[in-house]
Amino acid sequence: MSSLSSVWYTRCPAPTPLSIAHQLGWVDKQFQSAGVAVRSIRDSKDPSVRQSHFTHALDYSFRQGGNIPPIWARSGGRETRVVGITTTDEFQAIVALPGSGILAASDLKGRRIGVPRKPNSEVVDFQRATALKGIVSALSLGGLHQGDVELVSLDTDEGNLIERGNAAFLGLKRRYPYGDELLALASGKIDAFFVKGAEGIVLANQIGAVVVSEFGFHPDAKIRINNGTPRPLTVDARFLDEHFDLVVDLVATVARVGEWAVSNPDTAVRFIANEIGVGEDAVWAANGPNVHRHLALTLDDEQIAAFDHFKRFLLDWGFIPKDFDVFGWIDEKPLQAALRRTAA
Repeated sequence: MSSLSSVWYTRCPAPTPLSIAHQLGWVDKQFQSAGVAVRSIRDSKDPSVRQSHFTHALDYSFRQGGNIPPIWARSGGRETRVVGITTTDEFQAIVALPGSGILAASDLKGRRIGVPRKPNSEVVDFQRATALKGIVSALSLGGLHQGDVELVSLDTDEGNLIERGNAAFLGLKRRYPYGDELLALASGKIDAFFVKGAEGIVLANQIGAVVVSEFGFHPDAKIRINNGTPRPLTVDARFLDEHFDLVVDLVATVARVGEWAVSNPDTAVRFIANEIGVGEDAVWAANGPNVHRHLALTLDDEQIAAFDHFKRFLLDWGFIPKDFDVFGWIDEKPLQAALRRTAA
């Protein structure tokens, strides 16, 4: 086993136990006790390092956030393992302007729905894939399919949302999504578009949008699964193979958040709001009154089956290069070891 001086980590601006564990100082403390420094991929000044947020290219790294980039990286051959999954449902909707005559999903027939697109992107276009999955789900609930609507691609040349310190952000940590869709809606180029999460619900509120179809809490997991539901905790295979005990420590630390959040709901939501860059009321509205009860780290059969279903969607729509075995991607050993340690 090689000695290890540092590890890399990254998380998405979203409700994840990894983000909360980081903000509590638990992750740094856990690795420091082993003499290992923790370095942030998102905060690196090196663009090639920041790219690993999507590619998972760095050895000795871990990530929790949207599932499209890790699915894409695994499909492309990157050897990673899923060592835990968090399922936190969130607001997902198709929205339109008042006066458009679009009041329900069935009214979308023959209408133009905006879909973001990043041409010539070196990494998976996760925003486009997310929007398309939401659109397909909404149409199915209205008895329609994608052939019944016009999908209008909205090209953007914006940099990755994980970049920080950009003067164009006007001092904020990041640029919020849906700007291109909002401009297209206001100019009459499109009739509706997909939003999700706290940022999506804030935008819908800001413009007084008609929520045409809302399905983030739909009872059918195949309807509501998307980039943010569920969110996997992934590690690269080399890290797991060479430093299994450190990965168990990591999993145990992140898993502690689930129980902690149940006892500290307001603080948990404040941490989530800080991560996303929105008000706490937006988190409660977008993720529901029990969001603090849905920050556990588990590996349930239903979660894994949902992953497999979404992987097939990404494959069918051409977002990932080739098929792979989702069930073989899961490694339950670190979580099982962490749970045994907690029980003892």
